[in-house]
This record gives sequence, structure tokens and C-alpha cells, in this order.
Amino acid sequence: MQFKLVPEPPQSLDFVADAQRAVPLVPGSEDDCCARMLDRTDLTSRDEARTWLTFLRALGLAEEQSSGFTRTREDPTPEFLAEQFRANVFGVPALLEILDDAERPLSGDEVFEEFESEVPTWEHHKNPNSWEKIWGERVAFLLDWAVLLGLAEKVDGEYVVE
Repeated sequence: MQFKLVPEPPQSLDFVADAQRAVPLVPGSEDDCCARMLDRTDLTSRDEARTWLTFLRALGLAEEQSSGFTRTREDPTPEFLAEQFRANVFGVPALLEILDDAERPLSGDEVFEEFESEVPTWEHHKNPNSWEKIWGERVAFLLDWAVLLGLAEKVDGEYVVE
């Protein structure tokens, strides 16, 4: 299963570990987990916390069970996070392929233009007036996560694969 929700990247990967520690070891409801994340991190809204909870699931750092959400005992090393990001976050393989195939560094807008065909058709119908804005932001977040995780590099405001 691939996940689409991607939070804005933090300044460092330390925040990922902090967010993971905010998820309980004993299963809790989504509301409980989001409340803990708001209490234990600098997140400011329940929507942010919910996005982070979903993203932690994508990264293999939290899981949803029949009794609720719990954190895993995985160590959020950069290598583990990069592997999980590539395997479990929608669009990452296509985005990295776009960068890899490019003959020069690409701006975020250029990457989005190339990525547009990957956006599921139903997303166009779900948000007919805003899907480009939503997915433009999502691609920007994916690019910055790729940089943070060492899968890409940002040079003079443009992106390349390392």
C-alpha cells in the first residue's frame, strides 16, 4: 500500500524521531495519537498531526491495528527512512525517475509538469479547481523530503538526483 499524505518536511530528521516517540506503544485512537503529537511536538493543528500519523505509517514508524495506532520499534535511521519513503509514498519512484532522466537540474515547477501525468484521474475530479495547487504542493514536499533523506540534492534552487 502506498500513502499519499506528505507533511511539510522538518528542518532535520530529528523531528521524525520525536513524532514517532509521540505515538503510543499501547494502541490508541487516532484522536489520542493526534493529541499526543500536538502535546509532544511543535505541531499546531490536528490536521498536521493526522498527516504526520499517516506519514509515520508510510515510513514504517507507526502502524494501525484493529485496536488503534501504535508506534513500531523501528529505528528511524536515514537509510531506513529513505528506503521506506521510496517504497511506500505515492509518487516517489516516478519523481526520482524524472530527476534521474533529466539532462540538467530541474525546478520544482518543471518536476511538477513532468509529474502531472502521475496524478490519478479521480484526483482531478475530486478537486477540479484546486488539484494542481494541491499536487503542486505535494510534489514540492516530496522533493524536499527526497533532499532531506539524501535521495536528491537541491542546487541553486533546482533538483537533481545524487
